[in-house]
Amino acid sequence: MSTDEASFAAILTDRLDKAGETGTRLSFWWRDDDAVAPSPALDRLLALRARFDVPLALAVIPEGATQALAERLASEPAVAVLQHGWAHANHQPAGEKNAELGNGRPADKVLAELARGRERLSGLFGDRFRPVLVPPWNRIAADVADRIPQVGLTGLSTFARADGRPHRVNTHLDPVAWKTTRSFAGWDDAAATIAAELDRRIAGDAEPFGLLTHHLVHDAALWRFVEVFLEVTARHPAVTWPDTDTLFGL
Repeated sequence: MSTDEASFAAILTDRLDKAGETGTRLSFWWRDDDAVAPSPALDRLLALRARFDVPLALAVIPEGATQALAERLASEPAVAVLQHGWAHANHQPAGEKNAELGNGRPADKVLAELARGRERLSGLFGDRFRPVLVPPWNRIAADVADRIPQVGLTGLSTFARADGRPHRVNTHLDPVAWKTTRSFAGWDDAAATIAAELDRRIAGDAEPFGLLTHHLVHDAALWRFVEVFLEVTARHPAVTWPDTDTLFGL
């Protein structure tokens, strides 16, 4: 049977209720990618964050980041800035999946760019910036990932189940149908992901659950999904929303 908005909310609520019945509190967090400048979409994102009073981790692309964005976020204390690579540019050979931080270039060159990016974001955003790397396209070569502390980046966030190493916190639900419509992937897909991910946590896995959004591509359907998701999770007693420092052990 097809899932609609109400059914999705019911499935999500049911899983959270079950967690509460077992005394489990589930950690949730929210990451939004690709910010560079103020926009109506960013204003809408920040208004949703404020409405539901949850923390937001905003992954900013260093090369394109503007002073105007820093000024816009200056009055947003619950928004942490993370580092979204350097330029969000693909450097992989033709035929391979896109990656900026992959194995298409020497690791030393990649790390030098990341060091520039960290310096730029720190200068723009001050203590709002957190030393957490979000690889563009959620892909990073293993040797680069292992060496990011050399350039002052403590945390790492990609997509799907994390490997359990310290300072690594991933996202698990991306509602965008990137390969087809680039709109909302649908309530069915979201419900299936939620059910599987929360069942794993109810069974004892303590990994924080991450929602991944991309405000610059959101249409009405995607905005509505985020709103419904937050309506259920922001105030549920079985859910806790740690801040970025707590999540990544900074």
